[in-house]
Amino acid sequence: MPDARSPREVPDRISDRISDRIRSWSRSTFVVAAGFAILVGFVLGCSGGDGAAAAEGVRSLHPVVVKEYAHDTGAFTQGLLWHKGKLYEGTGSGPGNRGISSLRRVDLATGKVEKIVQLDKRYFGEGLALVGNRLIQLTWQNQIAFVYDVETFERVGQFQYRGPGWGLTYDGTHLIMSDGSEQLVFRDPKTFEEKRRIRVKREGRIIRKLNELEWVEGKILANIWQSNTIVEIDPKDGRVTATIDASKVGPSRTKTRRVLNGIAYDPATKKLWLTGKNWPKLYEVRLETKSATTAPGKK
Repeated sequence: MPDARSPREVPDRISDRISDRIRSWSRSTFVVAAGFAILVGFVLGCSGGDGAAAAEGVRSLHPVVVKEYAHDTGAFTQGLLWHKGKLYEGTGSGPGNRGISSLRRVDLATGKVEKIVQLDKRYFGEGLALVGNRLIQLTWQNQIAFVYDVETFERVGQFQYRGPGWGLTYDGTHLIMSDGSEQLVFRDPKTFEEKRRIRVKREGRIIRKLNELEWVEGKILANIWQSNTIVEIDPKDGRVTATIDASKVGPSRTKTRRVLNGIAYDPATKKLWLTGKNWPKLYEVRLETKSATTAPGKK
């Protein structure tokens, strides 16, 4: 029987079939592409979302002693910094100082204490930072930070905060404070108001007991309490970018005696100094690469 459709219906039917096949192919391609995107996202998620950072790994450094200096064995070092050719040191109530915390200015060459102010016995002195012409010293459990004139050591103010105070440093914009946990708090230097905080991790693992802090070339160096390790921290995200093994610097010590604690840096000369609680010496050191660790699964 002859086809009763008009001549225009045949090409239209063919065109419809072609369009259906194109739409089917487009849907298949979209499904494959979407599946691939999900797979990539899953892989990145499993790696911690750090991508290139994870591939870089964590540098392993060790300090090489350049020069030794005398250090007061009565100084239970809690904070240390360098300013205009002098060391400024905050001490806690520890062995050798009759249980009295202090703020002091020290001559590097001789180790002589040139100026000192003692805290009331109620206060255990902690981390120390310099902002302009003001020294800011934390207290451990009193939740008070004392503010001093850097030249006269006159107390010119104070701040209050919640929780324990451990380490303190200044990055040029914010004060950065540790409290013995894995968190670092960034604070307004004028008001001490919290602006943000980061959690410190090494390859996804939390690093706790962050103690004395120092700002060095865009990174934060932090002593880990009761250990011989200093970590270098990226201030943007809390990622540990290097570890420093200082076990061969300084006197023999235990977890409770002569603990490594005290980092100072001079950005003008790039000199770095390390010391510890009641150490007889302070050391100028140079950091050198020890070896490199890579991210899991990398060779």
